[in-house]
Amino acid sequence: MKTMKKIVCILSTLMLVLCTLGCSKKAEQPVEPRLLLGFSQIGSESAWRIGNTRDIEACAEEYGVSLMFENANQKQENQIDAIRRFIAYKVDVIAFSPIVEEGWDNVLNEAKEAGIPVILVDRDVSTDAEGLTKCLIGADFYKEGVMAAEYLIRKADSLGLEHVNIVEITGTENSTPMRQRQAGFVDTIAGDDRMVILESIDGDFLKSRGAECMRSLLGTYGSDIDVVFSHNDEMTLGALPEIEKAGFVPGQDMIIISIDGGQEAIDVLKEGRINCVVECTPKLGKELMETALKLKAGEEVDTLIHPVEEVFSDEQDTSLIAPRGY
Repeated sequence: MKTMKKIVCILSTLMLVLCTLGCSKKAEQPVEPRLLLGFSQIGSESAWRIGNTRDIEACAEEYGVSLMFENANQKQENQIDAIRRFIAYKVDVIAFSPIVEEGWDNVLNEAKEAGIPVILVDRDVSTDAEGLTKCLIGADFYKEGVMAAEYLIRKADSLGLEHVNIVEITGTENSTPMRQRQAGFVDTIAGDDRMVILESIDGDFLKSRGAECMRSLLGTYGSDIDVVFSHNDEMTLGALPEIEKAGFVPGQDMIIISIDGGQEAIDVLKEGRINCVVECTPKLGKELMETALKLKAGEEVDTLIHPVEEVFSDEQDTSLIAPRGY
């Protein structure tokens, strides 16, 4: 009988210790505050955009954020409708990548009136109203244009070029990257009398449009073209076959400059068919989640958050460029 009581006592003590340890372990693992984030993506028109979406989805899971994701399929009206759905659903924070800069005041005022903070991702909006958005997370597009132009000037110097004819395939008209990349490029070459932009043509950030634009430019200017400056890799990759069909060797007969830094473009850079690729990283998810959590907690955030980016070109050993992941 004494033995049985002793066993019961030992078991009771053991259960108490295990329970205490379990409670202690739970106390040491605070649960990350949940947040409902509504995010409207432009579309899935490029490897960059797909990589951006994947990174945001992965980071939302990592940070314990519930993500309401909507794909606008390249239409501003779809984004406006998505933002209104986010407002109706009473999400904690709204984030979106605006297709164009104008036309957002009404819906952003609705978000403001609902007390929902808005984060811009990748692109900016143009408005005279104050306080409609909290911050912009994205690349320094103006600097990207500057870096592209600085490479071209160095390349022209190394080749001893006395006159440089440039054609520019721009991104979507009136979008932030289109405006700022063009401005950075134009401002930088302005002091170099050798540089002449023959024509700028809207490629809408699409591979198919890049091909169409290049056919048109070749039909107009042909062998007079010395440089193709394209605002993203997709348009560049669309333009290259057209250059080759016309009997020119990209990277040799024409200097090819692109922006984004996706794996396919880097592979072509290594082949020598592209001369320069300016990086524009799509990996903005970490900054987005951390900023959204701060806003939910009522904290102040920086109004402008830029990632660090670099230039890949034929000036370096391209075999050392690490896999891009998008």
